[in-house]
Amino acid sequence: MLKLSKKGHSMISGLWGKKIGMTQVFHQDKVVPVTVINVNNWIVIQVKTAEKDGYNAAKLGLVRRQFHNEQFSAEWLKKPATYFSLIKEVPWDGQQAVTVGQSVACDQILELGKLVDAFGWTIGRGFAGAVKRHGFAGGRASHGSKVGRKPGASGAFRSQGKVIKGKRFPGHMGTERRMQAALEVIQCDPQANIVLVKGSMPGKAGSLVFLRKR
Repeated sequence: MLKLSKKGHSMISGLWGKKIGMTQVFHQDKVVPVTVINVNNWIVIQVKTAEKDGYNAAKLGLVRRQFHNEQFSAEWLKKPATYFSLIKEVPWDGQQAVTVGQSVACDQILELGKLVDAFGWTIGRGFAGAVKRHGFAGGRASHGSKVGRKPGASGAFRSQGKVIKGKRFPGHMGTERRMQAALEVIQCDPQANIVLVKGSMPGKAGSLVFLRKR
């Protein structure tokens, strides 16, 4: 595990994990909607320092499923693509001790009741029309209107073969990086290494998310 700081928490700025889904739990005698994030099977594979690399960071690797029950070996670092499905960096303060091969525990990085910013990628919707993509109202449904769900006029320059940049038209929707700010940490389960944060966050079940401490 990551070694503890004097206050009991490692000064790594956040955690990578995979979104499991949403549920609800009782918190302070109230039913609270929460998002469940699995932060298990992440280990430190490299420690970068300002003296050697120009900045302080901890490089984390997500162990592939077939190696979950095996002990970490230095041989894994020679073939990272074989043993790790994902490799990400997390900023580190450079003071508290972090060692290669240590697993990342949620309760040693996040604190209950504190706020985090959740980063994720929105659900991909493919090619979408202007009504679904931008919330256009569409044409009226009576008196012979033929507009329907069409986007409408393209602008005053259309006669010159031009469209103003940024005009809202049909196109690809979703798969964009978004942040949900200030979500409260409701629970950290050190046994399963699962985090529960209050509210919703971008992404579908199984998608990669990052929890950044505020």
